[in-house]
Amino acid sequence: MGYLVVLCVGLMAGVLSGVIGTGSSMMLMPVLVILYGPQQAVPIMAIAAIMGNLGKVLSWWREIDWQACFAYCITAVPGAMLGVRTLLALPPHAVELALGLFFVGMVPVRRWLARRSIRFSLLHLSLIGAVVGFLTGIVVSTGPITVPVFMGYGLVKGAFLATEAAGSLAVYGAKVAVFRHFGALPPHLVADGLITGSALMLGTFGARRIVARMSPQTFRLVVDGLMLSSGLSLLWAAGR
Repeated sequence: MGYLVVLCVGLMAGVLSGVIGTGSSMMLMPVLVILYGPQQAVPIMAIAAIMGNLGKVLSWWREIDWQACFAYCITAVPGAMLGVRTLLALPPHAVELALGLFFVGMVPVRRWLARRSIRFSLLHLSLIGAVVGFLTGIVVSTGPITVPVFMGYGLVKGAFLATEAAGSLAVYGAKVAVFRHFGALPPHLVADGLITGSALMLGTFGARRIVARMSPQTFRLVVDGLMLSSGLSLLWAAGR
């Protein structure tokens, strides 16, 4: 029954992520935390995120902005590795609390960034990548931040989805490598991650046809709703 729930939620999360560029971890993390616990849920989600982002990269391969991707990854990858090392030193309830506060706190932060309509350069992507990479190593996903960052660079629709996914692919690959190095990725977690990731990847392929149909206002409401509901559910789990 647990696998069935993960597959169903993963499929919906993959479709959502394929449309708006983020949201998969916000839908899946509460389910994974309840089923596996917070410290096991993080590496499972990292493996699943690799597969989900790979699906977006394959769907929009020709539209990737490789300059923007490299500028972001050059600092985000080492930042993520440091973040994972920090995560492994934290107690489980601290992880749940950090995840919950992060998702809830991203609602006003995302709105603040959107109101400023800030235009980013390649240098900005590199500077932001270091911070976002470190946070991603700890809190699973920073999609609510990377969405306005890459869009602020001027990327839209397929180019945005593909470039953000390519950068995330490198970051999550680094996370998984660190988890494996420190023995936090046993075979059963790899299997759980692959099962979850297969649903995510299938959902991202199915989302391509509806990318252009979602209005900006709907996008903002969906992201805010996901962050708020996921954050509150994780805070509830931390307080049990």
